[in-house]
Amino acid sequence: MNTAGAGDALAALRWLADSGADEAIEAAPRDRFATPEPTPTPSTPTIHADTPLAQATAAAQACQSIAELAEAVAGFDGCALKRTAKNTVFADGDPEADLMLIGEAPGADEDRTGVPFVGAAGRLLDRMLAAIGRDRSSAYITNIVFWRPPGNRNPTPEEIALCLPFVERHVALANPRALAFVGGVAAKTLLERSEGITRLRGRWFNYAPAGMAQPIPAIALYHPAYLLRQPARKKEAWHDLLAIQARLENA
Repeated sequence: MNTAGAGDALAALRWLADSGADEAIEAAPRDRFATPEPTPTPSTPTIHADTPLAQATAAAQACQSIAELAEAVAGFDGCALKRTAKNTVFADGDPEADLMLIGEAPGADEDRTGVPFVGAAGRLLDRMLAAIGRDRSSAYITNIVFWRPPGNRNPTPEEIALCLPFVERHVALANPRALAFVGGVAAKTLLERSEGITRLRGRWFNYAPAGMAQPIPAIALYHPAYLLRQPARKKEAWHDLLAIQARLENA
């Protein structure tokens, strides 16, 4: 036995003890030159898609008829506007008509009756349709938002986004030959454009909601409420109505 080696080891142990290293941390020595084990990383939290927008999208896409869509909209509670509105305002007119008009949002009269465009602006819209030989029985009318914003304010981008899956499905199911986006908010939203209504009106665009193989010709119109405030613009509105009439007659 090498007593000198044993004495050196004992001296080293005493030195470690005197330095405060008097307890073993692990049962076995660790090889510091070995490849270290990977440090475990925390698992990525699951992102749930069960948001109001996801619910609206799923509910809209599941509908195979306009009647089913009307029920889905009435049963959707994800939009805060529904909590302050009296009625869900879905649509009016003939869902099989070749002309579909999409406005902005219900007002006080629409909220009370549950029918779109029935106030002063609605009466003017009726006269506009009559000017090209139509009425509510030969057109289909809805909005991009189904509940009245408090105080008749403009709907917020979030409120519009929550209703948009239903609107897109509505157009796909109705499949009209022509669309009229009534007012700047509806036109900019559905056409995904930043220009105002004075630049968008009178021009034809192609609108293709999800689920449609062929785009639908779409034109922007001044909102009747705007025309009530700016009657000088009625001349331009008349030209746009004639363009709609010509498009449908020649299609």
